[in-house]
Amino acid sequence: MNKIFFTDQLNRTIELADYPKRIVSIVPSQTELLFDLGLNDEVVGITKFCVHPLEWFKKKTRVGGTKKIDIAKVSVLQPDLIIANKEENLKEDVEALEHIAPVWISDIKTLEDALQMIEKIGEIVGKKQEANNLVKAIQIVFKQLKQKPVKSCCYLIWQKPYMTVGGDTFINDMFQYCGLQNVFANKERYPIVSIEDIQNAAPAMVLLSSEPYPFKQKHIDELQQHLPDSKIILVDGEMFSWYGSRLLKAANYFKQRFNS
Repeated sequence: MNKIFFTDQLNRTIELADYPKRIVSIVPSQTELLFDLGLNDEVVGITKFCVHPLEWFKKKTRVGGTKKIDIAKVSVLQPDLIIANKEENLKEDVEALEHIAPVWISDIKTLEDALQMIEKIGEIVGKKQEANNLVKAIQIVFKQLKQKPVKSCCYLIWQKPYMTVGGDTFINDMFQYCGLQNVFANKERYPIVSIEDIQNAAPAMVLLSSEPYPFKQKHIDELQQHLPDSKIILVDGEMFSWYGSRLLKAANYFKQRFNS
């Protein structure tokens, strides 16, 4: 077939000779998406954080972490496509990988961005119909979520120092489907906050994510002493931050935890 051109979410154009036969994915949620689109042999490399599906995590070649890619290991795999993300991967890694194969980059801050990414990746890997079906299914389940009275919340992703999410993140966009309002929506990306900052913001709920920091019950107990008027709960971070096919599961999770 003739050379085909694809535009990524940074408006960069990449050129392929054919549908990719050897793909390296360096973004966990997009790795899972490739699996759910029906690819298997085509995906030859993933990161150590690509834990879904488990069978791929056990068998596929791991090329380092999302922020520390083993460039040489990727080169040995001889990919004809590398799938990356603006936020999760380092610019210098992406630039090095571009000398090996075309790199398609996603940039996701909203549900709509995620759905667009699914459609675009479906096109590039020759799974357009499967991707369109997945997008329609995700749209349906998210539309079924009830609009609940809004509760203020603080979502913590790290401890020592405490880090939260700002208003320009995908996690923040997910809050609207849970009836939540981010008390730190006026901040950008992932700001460091103190106990005093959280106290002053007075959130009705504090959500402790399971990733990247693995918060536990003991952290609830510690924070509750400082925030006696806030409801503090543990939440599945994958449901708030994975923007691929896991969105189907996320909608049901939100319904059970926040819409029931």
